[in-house]
Amino acid sequence: MNKTTQNGFTLYELMVTVLIVGVVLALGIPNMREYSQNSRMTGTANDFHSAFHLARSESSRAKTNITICASANSMTGTPTCGGTWDQGYIVFVDTDGNLQTGGVNEAILLTHPVIAEGVAMVVENNATYFSFAATGRGRQNVNGLTALSRVLMCDERGHDIAAGGRSTTRMFVATPLGRATIQSGKDMITAAMTDMGAVCP
Repeated sequence: MNKTTQNGFTLYELMVTVLIVGVVLALGIPNMREYSQNSRMTGTANDFHSAFHLARSESSRAKTNITICASANSMTGTPTCGGTWDQGYIVFVDTDGNLQTGGVNEAILLTHPVIAEGVAMVVENNATYFSFAATGRGRQNVNGLTALSRVLMCDERGHDIAAGGRSTTRMFVATPLGRATIQSGKDMITAAMTDMGAVCP
C-alpha cells in the first residue's frame, strides 16, 4: 500500500495559536491606542511651539511685527484672524501692528489647519493672538486685547498620569517677553489648571 502524508494543524495546535494571538492582541491594542494618543498630543504641542518660534525669530530677523493668531479659515487663499486655536492658526507679517492680515507687505508666513482629532485646547482668558515686536519681544494687550499666555492641550484621558510620571495633558506657556515652552509635569499643570479655573474636557 502506498502511504500518503497529510499536512496541516491539529486541533490542539490551532487552539494554542488562537490563544497566543488573543493574548498578544489583548496586551497590544491598549498600548497602541495610548501610543497613538501620545503621538497626537506631542505633534499638536510641537507644531504650536514651532509656530511661535518661527514668529519670534522672524520678527528679530525682519525687524518688524510678526503675529500669530487663531484662524477659522487658515487654509484658504486669504486667511484672516478669528475663530479658535483648535480651528487652525496663522503666522503673518503684521507691519501696521493691528493684528489683522491684508495690509501692505503683510505676507502670510505659516498656515496650520485644524488640530488633530481628539485633542482639545483650553486657552487662558480666551486669548486669540500673540504678537512679537521688531525686537523679538512680545507685544502685550494690543488694542486692549489680552495676549496668549497659557494653553492646555487635552484629550479624552483628561489630566492623568502617563508613562514616566508625566501628565497626559500638555501645557503651552508664552511669557510676556515672548519665550515659549511646553510643560508636561503633572504638578505644574495641576497648579496651572487651578490658577486658570480650567478643566480638561
